[in-house]
Amino acid sequence: MSVGVHHSARRRRAFTLVELLVVIAIIGTLVGLLLPAVQAAREAARRSSCSSNLRQQILAMVNYESARRSLPPTDLPGGFSIQSRLLPFMEEASIAAQLDFKRPATTGAYNAQVPNPIFAALFATAIPVMLCPSDPSPAIHTVTVIAGGPFTYGGLSYMVSTGSGTGTRYDQRWPTDGIVYEGSNVRLAAVTDGLSKSVFMSETVRSDGDDITLPAATPPKFPFQKTLNGSGGANSTKQATPGYPGSGAFGGSVSGGMIQNPDLTQVWTKFTGWRGANTNTLRGRGTSWAMTGACNTLTNGYTTPNSRIPDVVIHATGFFGPKSFHPSGAQVGFGDGAVRMLSDSIDANVCRALHSINGGEAVSAED
Repeated sequence: MSVGVHHSARRRRAFTLVELLVVIAIIGTLVGLLLPAVQAAREAARRSSCSSNLRQQILAMVNYESARRSLPPTDLPGGFSIQSRLLPFMEEASIAAQLDFKRPATTGAYNAQVPNPIFAALFATAIPVMLCPSDPSPAIHTVTVIAGGPFTYGGLSYMVSTGSGTGTRYDQRWPTDGIVYEGSNVRLAAVTDGLSKSVFMSETVRSDGDDITLPAATPPKFPFQKTLNGSGGANSTKQATPGYPGSGAFGGSVSGGMIQNPDLTQVWTKFTGWRGANTNTLRGRGTSWAMTGACNTLTNGYTTPNSRIPDVVIHATGFFGPKSFHPSGAQVGFGDGAVRMLSDSIDANVCRALHSINGGEAVSAED
């Protein structure tokens, strides 16, 4: 009799199938509730790290100006990037010591540059301060170039501003309303709009994958990890005055013979070629922290953060805007060292004014 009671009690202590299903359902509900909070906490940490990276580079730029009496210019193709010139002013002394800025960074034509062999191994190094941790694009890209390869490069998330991109000021072969252009020697005193109201650098979405062709008006997955080749219809020959002569898709945006203030909502839908990071050096966005080039290392504020209009590249320049994988905006660094998140909903004219250093616009990042 006692044995029967013992077995009956043991059976009652076991879980029924219904009870197990209820417990599993509760656990699943709790995980579903906790997962978004965990993901939000991780993104907050990544955003903070990104902000710190951007701030370090802005402060390095200010220190560069103090030491060299001007902000660094962007070099002609074949030269080093501005970002690489900032390394001695950040905590990257070991890498900076291996660079020789008196030598060319690359050789070859603009669309087929290859790294100087003495720097090739160094250029393949990924530098954490140059990379936004929220961007899933590979930190190191292997690139096949027309002239050979493959070559390997450490990527770049932070672009230096050439200004608003309005009028003909997208043509950085001439003085722009930004902090850099080819051969520039801009001093902080020239930032008459105020350091706290002038964007010096902004983050971008790094390019990834091969070049592709898509039907007109058909973009790749958002946010765009490719840039749109808008060179067709734009004459890259340097003229007697700033700007690129335009026709075709840009024909409706020509004023005074030059492309000016294009309506990109109409322009971008007419092109079909999208550039990734694997096919040709400098054509991808942020392919290399080491080498110059507008597609690779420069930006302007022509489009708003995370715009549904892609970065449109025309030859050695283009129409760009801040981009990121952060929710609701992209981070930009101002001349006073402050880093702020620019909202996706910011007015386009305000975004352009913030990238201008001398337009006299009465705007702030909160507008």
